[in-house]
Amino acid sequence: MKWETRITELLKIKYPIIQGGLAYLAYADLAAAVSNAGGLGQITAMSLRDPDLLRAEIQKLRTLTDKPFGVNFAIGMHGTGYEDMVRVAVEENVPVVTMTGGNPAPIFDLLAGTGIKKLVLVAARRQAQKAEELGADAVMVVGQEGGGHLGRDDVGTMVLVPQVVDSVKIPVIASGGIGDGRGWMAAHALGAEGIEMGTRFIATKECVDASQAYKDALLASSEADTTVIKRSIGAPARALRSDFTAKILEIERETPTYEALKDYISGSANKRFIYDGEKDAGIGWAGQVTGMIHDIPTVDELITRMVAEAESIRVKWGH
Repeated sequence: MKWETRITELLKIKYPIIQGGLAYLAYADLAAAVSNAGGLGQITAMSLRDPDLLRAEIQKLRTLTDKPFGVNFAIGMHGTGYEDMVRVAVEENVPVVTMTGGNPAPIFDLLAGTGIKKLVLVAARRQAQKAEELGADAVMVVGQEGGGHLGRDDVGTMVLVPQVVDSVKIPVIASGGIGDGRGWMAAHALGAEGIEMGTRFIATKECVDASQAYKDALLASSEADTTVIKRSIGAPARALRSDFTAKILEIERETPTYEALKDYISGSANKRFIYDGEKDAGIGWAGQVTGMIHDIPTVDELITRMVAEAESIRVKWGH
């Protein structure tokens, strides 16, 4: 079957499946595996210490795949300091840049005239409209089921995606709660022309930086085993439920300030869980789709399985 959408045409990929930015995890090995399997893999720029490391990661990725890939900029967590990183992406002529959080306009300015495709992650209809006005080539829409940082309005993917589809002319990519071929086909039914997956790609063999303890936690967790932290400071984010997140929620109830929370929600706290496996001493981001994760396949096995699931649905419904 053919899978052409405006997203596959825009990004020059076989399947309209995009790997999320995944702080501290989305590096060359995982990104290359996704791109080689027909999707769009991504490197996370702002998890790297300096522009030289980003350049090295891009160059490593190019030794592992000749397929298109993206570089993600989590500008919401890094209000400044990304300009030199973006310049590296331009100098290396990366095919795609994606942006999550914050105002993408300054990055758009740095990309002007390059031909690099620009995708923006949004969590509300108005954000999607603004991204389109600024010149985004597509928007990725994350519902409240997703892992990591989310919108403030608690709107689910099933409701949010068609609202955004109806409000913009550029292609829409659905994210949040998607982990198999059924979710992929549901996204198309809602009007999306592609999907983004984050949590599901962590539980793969090529996500080499994720500790086995983190992957095992994803396997063991149900859809009820996540919780949303950081609401009190206006930056809600979904993580695996643990004694550590319970402590964060306690602080939010008693002292809802960034100063009180900063040591608990830092990158170091994230790395303690995802790198070192210290579940009760750190944060492991995860979406509700963790309840649908039952194995740790290779990326190619995962995407091949998703394609088979999606094809069976298309045949069943005569599409």
